[in-house]
Amino acid sequence: MPGPLFTLDDLRRILRSGAGADEGVDLDGDILDVDFADLGYESLALLETGVLVEKDFDVTLADETLTTARTPRALIDAVNAQLGKAA
Repeated sequence: MPGPLFTLDDLRRILRSGAGADEGVDLDGDILDVDFADLGYESLALLETGVLVEKDFDVTLADETLTTARTPRALIDAVNAQLGKAA
């Protein structure tokens, strides 16, 4: 039986709790394919996001995952791939 999936709602929660949200960006909108830079999240914020994802979901993300996953969809897919390996 597969474990829980990492969802867009999980990512939104982690982004808000870790790095906050730029007041000009609506994280509740259709952001799956929007570049993190366009959402106001640079490399340091994404590293913090990665730490929180690892802690909350008990996965290990390679540093390059956080630098190559340029959109929420890409990061969600990468996290779920790790969750699938742990199952």
